[in-house]
Amino acid sequence: MIKLFLLFIILSLNFQASAQLTPFEQNSTQNVTATYSEAISFYQALDKKYAQLKLITYGLTDIGIPLHLAVLSRDGDFDPAEIRKKNKTIILINNGIHPGEPEGIDASMMLARNLLKKNEIPANVVICIVPIYNVDGSLNRGNSRINQNGPENYGFRGNYQNLDLNRDFIKSDSKNSISFQQIFNFWRPEILIDNHTSNGSDYQYVITLIQTQKDKLNPILSGYMTGKMVPYLYTEMEKSGFFMSPYVNNVAEIPDNGIEGFLETPRYSTGYAALHNVIGFMPETHMLKTFSQRVKATYLFMQLTVNLVERDSKIITTNKKKADLNTAAQTNFTLNWKLDTTQLAQILFKGYEARRKKSEVTGFERLYYDRNAPFEKQITLRDKFVPALEVQKPIAYVVPQSWEKVIQLLKLNGVEMKQLKADSQIDLDMYYIADYKTVERPYEGHYVHSNVLLNRVMQKVQFYKGDFVVYVNQVQNRYIVETLEPQGDDSFFAWNFFDSVLGRKEGFSAYVFEDEAAKIVRNDPRLLKQLEEEKLVNPELTKSGSLQLNWIYKHSIYYEKTHSRYPVGRLMNNLKLDLK
Repeated sequence: MIKLFLLFIILSLNFQASAQLTPFEQNSTQNVTATYSEAISFYQALDKKYAQLKLITYGLTDIGIPLHLAVLSRDGDFDPAEIRKKNKTIILINNGIHPGEPEGIDASMMLARNLLKKNEIPANVVICIVPIYNVDGSLNRGNSRINQNGPENYGFRGNYQNLDLNRDFIKSDSKNSISFQQIFNFWRPEILIDNHTSNGSDYQYVITLIQTQKDKLNPILSGYMTGKMVPYLYTEMEKSGFFMSPYVNNVAEIPDNGIEGFLETPRYSTGYAALHNVIGFMPETHMLKTFSQRVKATYLFMQLTVNLVERDSKIITTNKKKADLNTAAQTNFTLNWKLDTTQLAQILFKGYEARRKKSEVTGFERLYYDRNAPFEKQITLRDKFVPALEVQKPIAYVVPQSWEKVIQLLKLNGVEMKQLKADSQIDLDMYYIADYKTVERPYEGHYVHSNVLLNRVMQKVQFYKGDFVVYVNQVQNRYIVETLEPQGDDSFFAWNFFDSVLGRKEGFSAYVFEDEAAKIVRNDPRLLKQLEEEKLVNPELTKSGSLQLNWIYKHSIYYEKTHSRYPVGRLMNNLKLDLK
């Protein structure tokens, strides 16, 4: 059996005289990556030459340039609705989300060309390729990754807003993210491949792999992914000369001490994909291997994935449909996960000895990896995650129309919504934000909230004609719940969408309120008793008259009910609402 690695070389030689070559192939050292214009021109030429490829644009990026999608379809059908009727499986390949990690850009160009040239697009698989997602960063070329071995020039991680687009899948601050989500939700793939390059430790592997964290993926999909897909990919990559390891997420400073599974929450591409019951793969080629090796490893991983999906297309599409039905009927959802440190596995790891020597720069001891001392040994893998916080879904969420970006993102992600026909008072389960933690410095343009504590109150709340009702009985349930529940790791609340409710808009002048406060406690002895009880558990109240006045104010009819009230209501009873 000819190894795929050798097959790759043979194909490249066969095409040199007759086929369109990439800049990577044309370079004698194979240490260059295509520029944005070279990549798009390459796909435009394929579009012109082959009826089985169509280059489409979707929306804009932050730099004002459209986002492109190259679609490979054996029968020339480029209508995703028709493709789904034919029970074909759709693979979405994303490149250049970090343009300084460009292997996928060049590997995908060659993969598309080779599939077309050899007429090897599977009949039951449609392949969608984003040539370069972060167009903005791709145009900002230079040498920004000091830890990386080539190529000669490449793009920058940040986009035109200096955003890391692999943190933008929920907050969607960039036009790039909006355009990508248009593609994702229009084509509704079963499989996502998002190509990357690693940082971190040194080891023997050219390529490592992050797959959707198995415990948070729908069990039907997770069972197939861990039981069939991942073993196949590891075995076939090894046969092709590229051993593969789980992504090296160190427990301590060096991988010898063990590695942990990577929990990709919805802000990341594969975490976002999991919200839609899509199996995600993030190949991470090793930064210190040659660019030529990294491109070839990425190429082989994608080709193997295509081969596997071709073989199991019917299983994959059937599993996706079952998972979607399960999600629509699901009642409990996990909002936060934690690593189960008691569940350990042993894996054979191919590394280099970590040693210490004196730094030539600082004079202090420094870490280095001795490539003259390779090893193979068992190390610990911790890759079991368990729910840290779960929530029972309501019958529906009621979202005021004033929160326009929330509405837009729900629509963009295929969430079905209805609107109130008239002003209505509705009995709802409402949250009050009791406490939360916020980072001290902005992260991706936001002061992200975490450790959110809630008080739940049943209230009759006024809503208005045109406000939105989102029933939680649909395929998009995970996206709905994990974004609208404020305790979710990457909820809209976590990303500051609702921060305006945290500020009090009214107050009191103490000298005026003193008389009113006296009248309030005279007329409500129970409130006075509550105040005395509160003093026993909160001694600070006994030391401050202003604190006691504020406590009375907060328990009076004058205190605004909307202060710290999360504006999205939870409908817990199946009330008949007048909807359009």
